[in-house]
Amino acid sequence: MKIIDGTNLILGRLASYVAKQALEGETITIINSEKVIITGKRANVFQIYKERIDRGSPLKGPYYPRQPDRIVKRVIRGMLPRKYESGRLALKRVKCYIGVPEQFKNEKFLTVDSASISNLKTTKIIKLSEIVNEFGIKL
Repeated sequence: MKIIDGTNLILGRLASYVAKQALEGETITIINSEKVIITGKRANVFQIYKERIDRGSPLKGPYYPRQPDRIVKRVIRGMLPRKYESGRLALKRVKCYIGVPEQFKNEKFLTVDSASISNLKTTKIIKLSEIVNEFGIKL
């Protein structure tokens, strides 16, 4: 079981790493989901998430999540082959949490170097907690 700290990790790169590991049979836990980073201009990122949330109808969906842990899991879901049993089972092996739960307080956390913010050349970043505060729950 791998426990990954999502602090200052890029969402897309983190999700692709986790999807590959889950398909190989690893159980992955992501903590601090609200501290994951999305790159791009602030206005463009807000516009994209606003369109995703407003899409569909309240009765039929699609329903886009507003909590940071569910947004991270939704991005990972998009990188898995859900039509096949291997993809469905891989998604069940992925858990995401806001903050650090009590059961993981004394555990050692991993970080994904390929998804680190230190690899970025741009300064246009936004934390997932800011998006959630704008459209979802208040953290």
